[in-house]
Amino acid sequence: MTDGQTPGEILIVTGMSGAGRTTAANALEDLDWYVVDNLPPQMLKPLLDLTALAADALPKVAAVVDVRGRQLFGELPAVTRALRGGRQLRVLFLDAADDVLVRRFEAVRRPHPLQGEGTILDGIRRERERVASIREAADLIVDTSSLNIHQLASRIVDHFSEAGDARHTVTVMSFGFKYGLPPDVDLVADMRFLPNPYWEPDLRALTGEDEAVREFVLGQEGAVEFIDAYAAALRPVLQGYQRENKRHSVVAIGCTGGKHRSVVTSLELADRLTSEHGVAVRVTHRDLGRE
Repeated sequence: MTDGQTPGEILIVTGMSGAGRTTAANALEDLDWYVVDNLPPQMLKPLLDLTALAADALPKVAAVVDVRGRQLFGELPAVTRALRGGRQLRVLFLDAADDVLVRRFEAVRRPHPLQGEGTILDGIRRERERVASIREAADLIVDTSSLNIHQLASRIVDHFSEAGDARHTVTVMSFGFKYGLPPDVDLVADMRFLPNPYWEPDLRALTGEDEAVREFVLGQEGAVEFIDAYAAALRPVLQGYQRENKRHSVVAIGCTGGKHRSVVTSLELADRLTSEHGVAVRVTHRDLGRE
């Protein structure tokens, strides 16, 4: 490794088949980790060298290494020991009780990778023998026996998200009903109960981003009350999304043309939600400028 090159953080994700490696990998990708699946242990060193060369381009890399690598998998303990010196390398081991693993394999109707001509339980027992030393040396062991996929994803986020990272991103989108409902929204609010600035000659050419329109909309009866109440109603929803590991949502705010009332409301609502713990807020105006 060339002087001055700092390797990025490397996480080896391994463990029992059926214990949730795919769910963990998906959760890490949502946290902006670069994830490599089914990597032979012998490829770990080249991967580490690549992260050093890539510098900031690959700051966090996770490699899923498991018995699908067949005979190559047996080299994982030795490779891991050789790579630990001076590197940010951690091993996450996912485990679950045998009876839970059996039920999971039966549910998806797939054989265990080490089952051969035997039963699912035979494959699980063979795998336990192979991973015993890896489990013993792991930095973090997560037992997923009592966790569903959402709970496991949340556990991964708890362990591997950085302080201050958002657990959920909400997009507040203004739109015009006359152009149709956005197809990918989770929640919709209709601001057509407020007087339309379009019918005010001095405001027609302006948009909800202009202060004169903002003052007009917020000055209408029920406008501020609605925005405050809607923000309050969204807070437990956003908290629930975090618990269920729903990483993104779209809140659509509509008016007739998507130019005045919905734009003002979207900006005001986003401002009220920015202090919500664990939530990142972005605003987009789908139909602004279409008229």
